[in-house]
Amino acid sequence: MKNWTLTLIGIASAAIFSVAHAVELDQAAKEDIARHRVMAVAHENAAKCLEAGKSDAVCEKQLQLECKGVAIGKFCGMKHQH
Repeated sequence: MKNWTLTLIGIASAAIFSVAHAVELDQAAKEDIARHRVMAVAHENAAKCLEAGKSDAVCEKQLQLECKGVAIGKFCGMKHQH
């Protein structure tokens, strides 16, 4: 029972620290988070594009348009194997 209590205290402490830390984000961090969300949506749209049976070239072009000005590089900040 003692270990269970210590575990709960540890989890609660981590949760409190996480909430306190999230409140203290500066503007640069908030902008970085927003960019990641834009890239995540763009990647989800690229996956849906491929699922719809469109070609890799068409979906990649869509991805590049959606990420323009947000991500670094031609692959929307993410490169992987095909």
